[in-house]
Amino acid sequence: MLNFYTYKNELHAEWVTFVHGAGGSSSIWYKQVRSFKEHYNVLVLDLRGHGRSKPKLSDALKSTYTFDAITTDILEVLDHLKIQKSHFVGISLGTILIRNLAELHPERVQSMIMGGAILKLNFRSQVLMRFGVICKSVIPYMYLYKLFAFIIMPRKAHKESRVLFINEAKKLYQKEFMRWFKLASEINPLLRFFRLNDIGIPTIYIMGDQDHLFLPNVKKVVDNHALSSLHVIEDCGHVVNVQKPAIFNQESLLFLQRLN
Repeated sequence: MLNFYTYKNELHAEWVTFVHGAGGSSSIWYKQVRSFKEHYNVLVLDLRGHGRSKPKLSDALKSTYTFDAITTDILEVLDHLKIQKSHFVGISLGTILIRNLAELHPERVQSMIMGGAILKLNFRSQVLMRFGVICKSVIPYMYLYKLFAFIIMPRKAHKESRVLFINEAKKLYQKEFMRWFKLASEINPLLRFFRLNDIGIPTIYIMGDQDHLFLPNVKKVVDNHALSSLHVIEDCGHVVNVQKPAIFNQESLLFLQRLN
C-alpha cells in the first residue's frame, strides 16, 4: 500500500485528498495542509515509487505502469481508511490520476481541484517526450528531468518549484523514473477522452498565466464542460500550489465552500 499521512478534524466529516505529480511527493503540499486541515480531514499520499512509497514488486518486473493500476493504488488507501467519498486536489500529472479515478469510480469523487492541469500534450511536448524515450538509454535520467522541468517552468520566478521537483525526483531510482516517463509519454488518447467527456463533477482548474504548455487547452475544456470553472493566477507558472500558495489555498477553499 502507498505511504500516506492523515490529518483528522473532529469537527468535520468531509475529506480532501491530495495527489502529487510525477517526480514529486506528498511533501509538495506542505503549504496547503495547514490551511485545509482547519476545515476538512486531510489525506496526502506518495504515489508508487515516490516519497516513502515503494514500487509494487509485481509491477516493478514490468516495463510499464498503467494509469488504471496507479489509480487503484489510491483507491486502496481510501478503502483502507474507510473513506467512501472525498474532494481531490491534484497538481500536474496528479490531475490526470484524479480525473481517471473520477471516470472509474465517480461515486467516490465529490469535487476536483486541478492545479497546473494537463489536458493535452501539444506538438512541442510530444516531440520532447519522444526525444526522451529515444534517448533514455544514453542520457542520465536526471538530465532529462531537469530539461523537462526547465521547459515547463522556465522563468526565474519558477525556480522554487523547479528546484523542489528536481530534488524530489533525485530520490527516484532510474528504472522507476523511466517507467513513469514512458507512461506520461503515452497519455494523449486518454487525455482526448477526458476532453470530450464532460463527467459532470464540480471542478475548478487553477492555472498560472505563464503555464504556456497547458493553459490554452484547459481554457477550451472549461468552455465546454458545464460544472467546470477556471481561475488563472497572474505571474505564476505550472506548479501553482508552490509558487502562489496563498492564492491557491484561498481559491480552492472558496470553491469547496460554494459546494455546501
